[in-house]
Amino acid sequence: MSQGNSTKEIVMTGVANALGPLFLLILLGAALGRLRQPGGDFWPQLERLIYFLLFPAMLVSTLATADVSQVPVARVAVALLGAMGVFGLLLWALRGWLGLAPAAFTSAFQGALRFNTYVGVAGAAALHGTPGATVAAVAVALMVPVVNVMCVASFIAAGTLGAGSLGRSLAALARNPLILGCLIGIGLNVSGIGLPGWSADTVELLGRAALPLGLVAVGVALRPEALLRLDRGVWVTNAIKLGLMPALVLLLALALGLDPVSRDVALLFAALPTATSAYILARQLGGDAEMMAALITAQTLLAMATLPLWLRLAG
Repeated sequence: MSQGNSTKEIVMTGVANALGPLFLLILLGAALGRLRQPGGDFWPQLERLIYFLLFPAMLVSTLATADVSQVPVARVAVALLGAMGVFGLLLWALRGWLGLAPAAFTSAFQGALRFNTYVGVAGAAALHGTPGATVAAVAVALMVPVVNVMCVASFIAAGTLGAGSLGRSLAALARNPLILGCLIGIGLNVSGIGLPGWSADTVELLGRAALPLGLVAVGVALRPEALLRLDRGVWVTNAIKLGLMPALVLLLALALGLDPVSRDVALLFAALPTATSAYILARQLGGDAEMMAALITAQTLLAMATLPLWLRLAG
């Protein structure tokens, strides 16, 4: 066997070993969701706990103590935010051709640009350990504010917001727990305060619970019946999110000379399925919630095949 083939097999095995357990947790969540176990409002309440406490704690823990000087922040930003801007503009240019109603267009816009943060951070840590988690936290700090502003702007431009909803949307944006977690973590890092004493271990323990619980919650949110909706808007959105977006980010990463860890994490975040929270935003701001459910479900299931393929290609 040639050395090239041996290296390729090692890369394929490494990607499968890193991402396989993550997808199994998502499938576990899907099974629990279908079985309605546990019942009642357990899962919505758990999702709120993850979103408002556990995941922000993980971001604070990672960013407050990370050696961000080892991350090429500017080049990662160009690759990820550049691609996001390109496809945001492309979708607006294709709006007439897509033939989508304003509500459906906002869901397509979210589906093409939003990303599942839980899968991204868990995947980066599984692939590259602490350096991967650090780059992932930087990616989240860069992308979360930008994608939230872009998506809220799409609702405003499409005219789906009801009376008084604009002010509430902007207020919710300012209180976004992921944005606040990034700002707090960066502030503690830059100021040199870090996480003194027991606070470091406490916040780290909280953060550790975010990823496994978040992945299970992703599976619970899947709606297989929504897959029956397969119109042009769904296909184009999925093609951008799982095909064109990672292809452009990979090209940019190579052109910018990103190191292997930063390249892999940037590619991982570009190839992620859309966020399950997009469904809630679609319901609150007048989007097409049924289409959003179809996009979330289809992309999460398809990403189980496409994510490993992209990472093997990069490797």
